[in-house]
Amino acid sequence: MSLKPMSAKELTSYVIDRDKEVFVLDVRAKEAFDDWKIEGEGVSILNRPYFDLMDGVEEILEELPQDMPVVVVCAKEKSSIFVGEMIAEATGQELFYLSGGMRAWSEHLEPVKIGDLEDGGELYQFVRIGKGCLSYMIVSDGEAALIDSSRMTEPYENFVKEKGLKLTHVIDTHLHADHISGGRKLRDMTGASYWLPPKDAEKVTFHYEALEDGRDITVGQTKVAIHPVYSPGHTIGSTSMVIDDQYLISGDILFIDSIGRPDLAGKAEDWVADLRDSLYRVYAELSDDLYVLPAHYAKHSEMDQYGRVTEKLGVLFEKNSGLNIQDEENFRKTVSENLPPQPNAYQEIRQTNMGKIAPSEEEQADMETGPNRCAVS
Repeated sequence: MSLKPMSAKELTSYVIDRDKEVFVLDVRAKEAFDDWKIEGEGVSILNRPYFDLMDGVEEILEELPQDMPVVVVCAKEKSSIFVGEMIAEATGQELFYLSGGMRAWSEHLEPVKIGDLEDGGELYQFVRIGKGCLSYMIVSDGEAALIDSSRMTEPYENFVKEKGLKLTHVIDTHLHADHISGGRKLRDMTGASYWLPPKDAEKVTFHYEALEDGRDITVGQTKVAIHPVYSPGHTIGSTSMVIDDQYLISGDILFIDSIGRPDLAGKAEDWVADLRDSLYRVYAELSDDLYVLPAHYAKHSEMDQYGRVTEKLGVLFEKNSGLNIQDEENFRKTVSENLPPQPNAYQEIRQTNMGKIAPSEEEQADMETGPNRCAVS
C-alpha cells in the first residue's frame, strides 16, 4: 500500500509534456467537475463523487490503469486521501493524491520562457495552469516588470530573488474581473510603480501611474513600448502593449482561439463596438509578425510543446474566427449570443481590485474558484 502526495507543479509537468500520461480520478461532485477540471493531451480522467465511494471502491478498480500514474483529486485534498487510501489498501497499487486539491491546482504558476529580447533581455510567461490565466515578466539588466499579476505573489517574488532582479514596475492591462490582481501588494512590498489604464481606474481608492499612449516604460535597457494600442472592448480602458517590436501583450482583447467578452461591467451593448474597432482596425494596423501574448487561454490545445501560449498576429487573422466576421451586425450578434457564464464572484473581484473591499485570503481564494471565462465561446 502506498499513497503519496503529488504537488501541483509535478502534475503540471504531465499536462505540459506531451510524451507523459497521467490518470486523474476526480472525486468532487459532478457539478463541480462539469464546471472545471484538469485537462491536457496526456490526461485521462474519471469523475466518481466521493459520496458514491464511501462504502467501498471496488466498482472503480477495473477502470484504474496500471501503466501510468493515478492521481486522486478533490477540492482541498481530504476526500482524495480518504479514497486514495481505500484504493491503495484494496489493490496494493502505488498512487497519488493532489496535494492541496483543486485549490492548489488553481493557484499554481508555472514560469515558461517565451524568448530573448533584442538587447539581451528576456520575456517569461507565467502559466496559471488550473485557471487558464497568463501573466508576464520582462527581465532586463537586473530589473523586472510584471504584467497582469495573479493574486499569488510568492512565485514572482521567488523568481525575482533567484535571478537577482529588482521589480521596478507592475502593470495591469485592465481592471480584472476574473481574478484578483497582486499588483498593489507587490507595489507595497517592493516599491515598484503600479500602472493601470486611467479609464478603468476612475473609481479606485489608491494611487497609480497612468498606463496610456505615449508613456514608454523602461525596464533596464529594454523599452516596453506602451505603443498607442488603446484597445477598449473588454473594458473601457483596456490597453495593449508592444514589447521590443516583437510581442503584443493583448490582455483580454484577443486570445489564441477566441476574442474577449465585453459584458463584465454590464455594458455589453456599449463596448461591443469598441471591441470590434480594437480588433478589426487597431490590431489590423499592427505588424503581422508580432507574437500575441494573451492574458488567458481556454483549452490545452492553445499551448505549444514547450508550454507556451502564443501565436503570430497574422496567423490569428487567418484562423481565429472572432477576427473573421466581416459584417458588423453579425459580429455584434455572434458576441452577444455566445457569452459564457460570468466568472465566479466577478463583481466582488472588481470591487477588490478597485480597493473598495478587502476580503480575507480565504475569501479571495473562494472568489477565484473555477475557470476564467473571459472569452467569447
